[in-house]
Amino acid sequence: MKIAFHGAARAVTGSRHLLEVRGQQVLLDCGLVQGRREESEARNRLLPFDAEAVGSVVLSHAHIDHSGNLPSLVKNGFAGPIHATRATAGLLAPMLRDSAHIQERDIEFVNKRRARQHKPAKAPLYTLRDVERTLPRLRPHGYGEPFAVAPGVRAHFRDAGHILGSALTVLDLDEGGRRLRICFTGDLGRKHLPIIRDPETVEGVDALIIESTYGDRVHEETARVPAILAELLHRAHERRGKILIPAFAVGRTQEIVTVLGQLFDSGRVPEMPVYVDSPLAIDVTQVFRQHAECFDAETLALLHENGADPFGFRRLHYIRETEESMALNARTGPMIIIAASGMCEAGRILHHLRNNIENPDTMILIVGFQAEHTLGRRIVERHDEVSIFGEPHRLRAEVRVIEAFSAHADRDELLGWVRALPQKPRRTFVVHGEEEPALHFAGLLEGEGLASVRVPALGESFAL
Repeated sequence: MKIAFHGAARAVTGSRHLLEVRGQQVLLDCGLVQGRREESEARNRLLPFDAEAVGSVVLSHAHIDHSGNLPSLVKNGFAGPIHATRATAGLLAPMLRDSAHIQERDIEFVNKRRARQHKPAKAPLYTLRDVERTLPRLRPHGYGEPFAVAPGVRAHFRDAGHILGSALTVLDLDEGGRRLRICFTGDLGRKHLPIIRDPETVEGVDALIIESTYGDRVHEETARVPAILAELLHRAHERRGKILIPAFAVGRTQEIVTVLGQLFDSGRVPEMPVYVDSPLAIDVTQVFRQHAECFDAETLALLHENGADPFGFRRLHYIRETEESMALNARTGPMIIIAASGMCEAGRILHHLRNNIENPDTMILIVGFQAEHTLGRRIVERHDEVSIFGEPHRLRAEVRVIEAFSAHADRDELLGWVRALPQKPRRTFVVHGEEEPALHFAGLLEGEGLASVRVPALGESFAL
């Protein structure tokens, strides 16, 4: 038994961990690397393992940094099953199709520039055809439902409480009579988040693979989010500016919409229109409505007792057509525009930023983690000038960050989850965190008495 870490190792994106048991290879996640364009493109195109040799994939959740390179895997010869929760399987169709559309559209832009430079054209990372070849490989499972992954490997999912359908992957390995239980957290969620249930615990874990996105810091309390958001809405309303919210189409958009609806209905904030400018978010929200089995008690009560729609209120406008999106540029505030992508690396948020980032009446509200070398990270760091579509823009808009919206467990929540395990793992691998937070969190785990805590480097492998 061994495991190799080919992504999200001392970094936050591109989750890919390759497990080998009885000569069979099982890939945990197959995500896109995001960040510096040339570096991420190279790593996304050149898989560091033989796709044809991978027997199966087990997917923790649908976020693109965990699932977005599945079509490349299939394109390169993978022909096995892709195991996921039912909700994750439902989310992947719109998400991967949208990703392929972005790949094809972006390469058109790149090739126009390369043609002017007399350089050969590039092919997209993958196309819609590759996505349509990938989707039939999905094998949906319910939480707690055991399934065979490979000879000597059985698995089941527990709720990770991160986004709709997110899972703690529990793998029971048997090789030559030697048995081992591995738990891969994927992205571990938080207690008391809107819409979805709290993270579950896992018993009998021998080896733990745990994320560390916020392994060195603590979020604001989720209970304070409505008050913080209300204050910011009042400020924007007074100066009649736009609030731009880059948000992941899965999870974050639906959470923000839910909290905004509660604020408006309670009369705590002034009236203003809210636009969800994302065809993908519209499709994803429909998937949310189809998977009430993932909802917490509060959301179920809204659905069943009051008959309310937690993802829609009278001031909310969902925008699908490009022309409608472009028309928002000519409208004056106050208004709220929620658009993907969450790290400002693609999608309609780029157009809204280009048109509004130099206006001091604009507020850019960051509600999620921004990976290194992304436009979102440069905005959070308040660079004087940022590049959008290859053109320089002065950052004059107000930038505000609400980390309490994060769907990732923070340092104390990660530690609390580990402390709740009925037994301490004998081996722990800290992944999905930039180097400093990952190393810091590894030190905290050692302080908790965990033995053999490692922070793998990219490509590093370990015998189990």
